[in-house]
Amino acid sequence: MPETVSPSLLLREVLALLYKELSLEWKQQYALNGLLLYVFSMVTVIALAAGADLPPLTWNLLYWVLVVFAAINAVAKSFIAEKGGHLLYLYTLARPAAIILAKLIYNSLLLFTVAALTLGTFVLLTGTGLPRPGLMIGLVALGSAALSATLTLLSAIAAKAENRTTLLAVLSFPLLVPTLLVLIRLSRIAVEGLDVPVDSDSLMLLSGIVVILTGVTVVLFPFVWRD
Repeated sequence: MPETVSPSLLLREVLALLYKELSLEWKQQYALNGLLLYVFSMVTVIALAAGADLPPLTWNLLYWVLVVFAAINAVAKSFIAEKGGHLLYLYTLARPAAIILAKLIYNSLLLFTVAALTLGTFVLLTGTGLPRPGLMIGLVALGSAALSATLTLLSAIAAKAENRTTLLAVLSFPLLVPTLLVLIRLSRIAVEGLDVPVDSDSLMLLSGIVVILTGVTVVLFPFVWRD
């Protein structure tokens, strides 16, 4: 019979693992500092090349493409950068569901931080206004969760193979395209300041992507890490 897991026990395990991830990041800061340096460099190049002449549509497209590449680099370390002995030790301490949920939450927070700082850097360096900042921040949060849900399980799968980072990029591309297209379509309203309501169908689609991929990740991860 399958093991019955107490929700309170699972929550405690998730919080403990999340605290561990955040503590390591706070002490080392390798991932965040490296990502911020990469993002700042790319935004600076774009700002120097285009300046204030960057159209909102192009600005929006470049922003999300940059966020996606940063997300792949950020989430790659979830399992690919982990040592085999550390993973084995981790699996003896907590259930697979707790491990993957903690990774999902941590990656979402990391991606939101990077995406929000990238947004601020874009606005400051290019001089482009953001007519509807509240909507854009909400989309950044939802987009970060969607990217995390897509990439976290793929990182666990790619960690089992050689050329791990390359495999992650190849596997993630077809899954990231629908999410990227929806984010670009929705954020266009915020970037261009269009006086139109948000497309509820696209918003529900993006929310559905987050829910479905999170559920699939939690269900499939126990089979992945046992191999």
